[in-house]
Amino acid sequence: MQVSETKIKDVLLLRPRVFHDERGFFLETYNQNVFEKLGIRYRFVQDNHSCSRKNVVRGLHYQIQQPQGKLVRVIRGEVFDVCVDIRSNSDTFGKWVGETLSSENKNALWIPPGFAHGFLVLSDWAEFEYKTTDFYAPQHERTICWNDGDLAIKWPISAPPELSEKDKHGVPFRDAEVYGEALPLPKLGGDQL
Repeated sequence: MQVSETKIKDVLLLRPRVFHDERGFFLETYNQNVFEKLGIRYRFVQDNHSCSRKNVVRGLHYQIQQPQGKLVRVIRGEVFDVCVDIRSNSDTFGKWVGETLSSENKNALWIPPGFAHGFLVLSDWAEFEYKTTDFYAPQHERTICWNDGDLAIKWPISAPPELSEKDKHGVPFRDAEVYGEALPLPKLGGDQL
């Protein structure tokens, strides 16, 4: 697996080794030993799978308690995936990273706890899968407005996106509850994986 740092050093772009032959392809999407060598020593507790049509934006979501690290990838179609650093004590607080993930490039993105996350569907349809380091807790979920002016995310979109009711009511970044020094993020040692 090839790993590239993004402009936020804790967010990693992962390029798996893909084995092709006349029958199709094979790739390893997760290997605990490999991830541990990369410094990703989290226990994954939940897998999610969503399907969305073109111009759907989901996000920017995060949880103020039970923060989730996410290992995200696309198994059909293409999305523009975005994460925003909401750790108030971070050098990159309020900065964002955007990567195109697709069934063609087979890349994945590691987003540690402490980030808001969302994506825009670029293809007619996209199926999006992700692993999380903590369970979904709707009572702790928050949403930042996808087109917040302070964040100035450069979404590759030319028409208004399709949003859920929850995402239509996202708050501005400046009003969002963010992670400070006091919030312990659940990083586990290798023997606890």
